Amino acid sequence: MPKALQTTLLTLRELLFTAGPFALLAAGLLWAAYQLLQPNPPRTVVLATGVAQGAYDGFGKRYAELLARHGITVQLRNTQGSAENLALLQQAGSGVDIAFVQGGTWQKPAGTDPDADPGLQSLGRMFHEPIWLFYRSDSARRLAKAPQITRLAQLAGGTLNVGAPGSGVPPLLQALLEANRIAPGAITIQQQPTTPAVVDLLAGRIDALALASAPESLMVQMLLQTPGIALFDVAQAEAYSRRFAFLSPVVLPRGVADLSRDLPSADVRLLAPTASLVAREGLHPALVQLLVQAAQQVHGGAGWFQRKGDFPNAGDSEWPMAAEAERFYANGGPPWLQRFLPFWLANLADRMWLALLAIVAVLIPLARVLPPVYEFRIRRRVFRWYAQLRAVDEAVGQRPADALLAELADIETRVGQVTVPLSYADELYSLRSHIDMVRQRLKAG
Repeated sequence: MPKALQTTLLTLRELLFTAGPFALLAAGLLWAAYQLLQPNPPRTVVLATGVAQGAYDGFGKRYAELLARHGITVQLRNTQGSAENLALLQQAGSGVDIAFVQGGTWQKPAGTDPDADPGLQSLGRMFHEPIWLFYRSDSARRLAKAPQITRLAQLAGGTLNVGAPGSGVPPLLQALLEANRIAPGAITIQQQPTTPAVVDLLAGRIDALALASAPESLMVQMLLQTPGIALFDVAQAEAYSRRFAFLSPVVLPRGVADLSRDLPSADVRLLAPTASLVAREGLHPALVQLLVQAAQQVHGGAGWFQRKGDFPNAGDSEWPMAAEAERFYANGGPPWLQRFLPFWLANLADRMWLALLAIVAVLIPLARVLPPVYEFRIRRRVFRWYAQLRAVDEAVGQRPADALLAELADIETRVGQVTVPLSYADELYSLRSHIDMVRQRLKAG
């Protein structure tokens, strides 16, 4: 083997033995930090929405489309609505990770600590979800003896559908009826799903129906444009909002449903809970970040009840705000790195940078040991022969000279096979000169 190649291989071997443990330690610390922090999110998340073809369902499909671009599969689970969504979030084995929940749906059980952690976190308020109370115009003339119904009490003697059990509307309407001191039974309450209830309303089998939904709902838009169906104008909307903190008064502008037909023909006052995106505590921060980014694209535009940029926002007071969502709203957008890097890489850097700094702080002092260790390993190839050389030198006059010269020749032969980098060649030549000095001493003696 050529001497130059042998020297190169020697240098590489010594570097491997010197830096190898250091590299293994660094890799082990990185692996431990990765396992502890789990920077990459799960690839699947379950979102509870609402009834098929409803607003929640439509929004859920848009979320699924946006997160799919980052390799995240959103499994949509249709439910009866907000109350069922909240129950699924609180049920350990349901598999639901996030859900749309209408404001005012959650009530702490009696006797529980008011400061107890519900185990849920909010990703922000997403959109107004007005209470739409549609009634038949002929029912208004029959029940209220007037062309329009202006108070809930005027529905007495009629039939009102408040939505299927599991939605957020039944408890909300019950609270509103109680606030109006309407006696139980004065209004016949039905709890059918939205689609059959709309069929019954159009057929005249019920007088009114209530639903809470974003205006994007196909049922809402259809009923707004159906002749003989009127929308309840909540003249006392401001008073309701003072009694119920989770309700906001909103106005449906004149002509917003159909400008050409001037529908509605006047501004309509409504009450609107705000729908929030609620998640289990412990949802991966990267998923939270992706979800609020998707929410900004889905809900951030102008709508019937909001201006551009009003939603999503961090104004939720029913659940603690997720730290990653709070960070998003405080920064006004996604993390800085995501503007220049793919999501997975930006997320990895964002989650791991603090751990990397800690690892570097540990490794820098250890790295200072590497040059002395490398130097020791190279010089040891030369210095280990000095022990045998000293033994020969100390044996002069005590052992036969011929035997010592033969031993010295053997040492010189083996030293001739030693290879060291050029920067340490002086050590090797010094050893050879010392061998020659001992030989001369033996010959002189």
